[in-house]
Amino acid sequence: MIVLHDEMIKKINKLKKSPISKVVKRRLSEFRQLNKKGNDEWFSELCFCILTANSRAATAIDIQEDLKCRGFLNNSRSEIRDCIKKNKHRFHNNKARFILEARKYKNIKDILKKEKEPREWLVKNIKGIGWKESSHFLRNVGCFNYAILDRHIIRLMYEHNYIKQTPKSLSKNTYLAIEEKFKDIANKLDMDPAELDLYMWYIKTGRVLK
Repeated sequence: MIVLHDEMIKKINKLKKSPISKVVKRRLSEFRQLNKKGNDEWFSELCFCILTANSRAATAIDIQEDLKCRGFLNNSRSEIRDCIKKNKHRFHNNKARFILEARKYKNIKDILKKEKEPREWLVKNIKGIGWKESSHFLRNVGCFNYAILDRHIIRLMYEHNYIKQTPKSLSKNTYLAIEEKFKDIANKLDMDPAELDLYMWYIKTGRVLK
């Protein structure tokens, strides 16, 4: 099999010199700013990541913009469900239920600041949140050392021979093993995993979302 590692490294290094690098830097700055905000904003971002599970990030952003912190914290289950449905987002009933159940942890920033393993805590305690979504949330609130292994990232790693196959499911051990390979790529590029994720996502989708 032809080794394609260098090809992806070259692509990303080229992107770092292109206008897209400004978009990536702006997005990372937004994550750092969110890190400084309070429990309400962190809870809103947690709800966003609950919404993104097995669904499109773009419509999850629309829902977050509609509901805002107040809606996630105070709206009824039916109001949240209807907003999800209106935005043509998947699993409106389950997502609304997960968001309401997460409210018992609405002081999420205070909780996670006390946890040695915040990602582990999220996976164990927040329904609708797995390893990918917990990594996504922590990245978005300014914790940059996690890999968000969605289908785009895994596919790109497979296409460039960083992994031998695309796993059908991501157990904890599988996730962490692939994450180590992802971090190796980040180290070669002298960047945080958070920055690498945005460039790789752009390569596959042509967009830099959050």
